[in-house]
Amino acid sequence: MKRDDMLHPQVSGNKFRKLKYPLQALQGQSAHVVSMGGIWSNHIHALAHAAHTLGLPTTALIRGATGMHSAMLDDVRALGMQVQFVSREAYRELRQDESAWRKHVELSDAVALWLPEGGSAPLALRGVAELVAELPFIPDYLVVACGTGATLAGLLAGLGGRSKVIAIAAISKGEYLRAEVSRLLRQAGYLDYQNYELLTDYHHGGYGKTTPALTGFCHEFQQETAIPLEPVYTGKMMFALRQLWHDGHLARNARVIAVHTGGLQGARGYL
Repeated sequence: MKRDDMLHPQVSGNKFRKLKYPLQALQGQSAHVVSMGGIWSNHIHALAHAAHTLGLPTTALIRGATGMHSAMLDDVRALGMQVQFVSREAYRELRQDESAWRKHVELSDAVALWLPEGGSAPLALRGVAELVAELPFIPDYLVVACGTGATLAGLLAGLGGRSKVIAIAAISKGEYLRAEVSRLLRQAGYLDYQNYELLTDYHHGGYGKTTPALTGFCHEFQQETAIPLEPVYTGKMMFALRQLWHDGHLARNARVIAVHTGGLQGARGYL
């Protein structure tokens, strides 16, 4: 297992990698960062910590109604992030139109950086691609959870056609992620690599949903290995990997590395 959950105590896993180059590009500028997410968003949590460290003001457009509460929102507000709730309809528009955030945030003369959901900007792929050079070897299979497609695309960029990535969609109806991966690769200047398999039947009911089997697996895995999992992303990925092994989907002598993409703060929503 590649333990990216240990990269940083707060800006962990794939969020650290996705934010690295977009935020580095703002060095020396008076910039305001605007992004979007849910009330337990790992991306928003990581962004608040990273931007606070760099002295960058931030605004988060949060899907939900005024007055909704979570420990994640408490954390980011304490770090100075402005939180603004938007309706489901407005949130859907933010996904479809990268300029729609301007309807909700007024900035005068400040340089603005918009980061889409999950931090999945083309520049994010560069940071994710660096993970490959840190691996002890190039495995036959690299296994990762998939939410927006950016981490998968970044791994494909780093592998440059080598190995095969097995991506476990953490959301229902995830087939559209194939087009997202291709779009991100092209926009970031990489080839449209196809050496991956996207599995869409391990979402346990959809994004943020879980089942007794999944929560039980996460608990047992942590008890046996002392490696914490959360049921939104990495828990689903490891649950699927166990099933793939038992079903003979992987060759018995295959070398496999699973990527722990962090995001453990989100597990607080299931306590």
